[in-house]
Amino acid sequence: MKKTLNILLLLALWAITAWLLLPLIQLDAVNIENAKLYLYRSAGGILIMVILLGKTIFDLLYSQHVSQKRSLLNTVFLTVYSIVLTGGLIYMAARMITVFLQSKDVGFPY
Repeated sequence: MKKTLNILLLLALWAITAWLLLPLIQLDAVNIENAKLYLYRSAGGILIMVILLGKTIFDLLYSQHVSQKRSLLNTVFLTVYSIVLTGGLIYMAARMITVFLQSKDVGFPY
């Protein structure tokens, strides 16, 4: 029961993160007048992604049961997951910089 609740909580957290980052994914739909709202939403989504990355790296490096070894599949999955999450963070930060540079021509929207 507890494991199912943890999985549902993680999925809900990823759904919230996806909603927060939606303006960056659909960058062409970003309106410069509303850039401040998108900035706060995107920053919140990136913050959640950083927290999830920290949790994943902690889970990868520090086993909760020191006496028990982790399976190879679990270690490989966490490693690939952390690399994909890092790539996503870099991509989202680049998209935020793109929005900022596009808004420089119009004026300082913040």
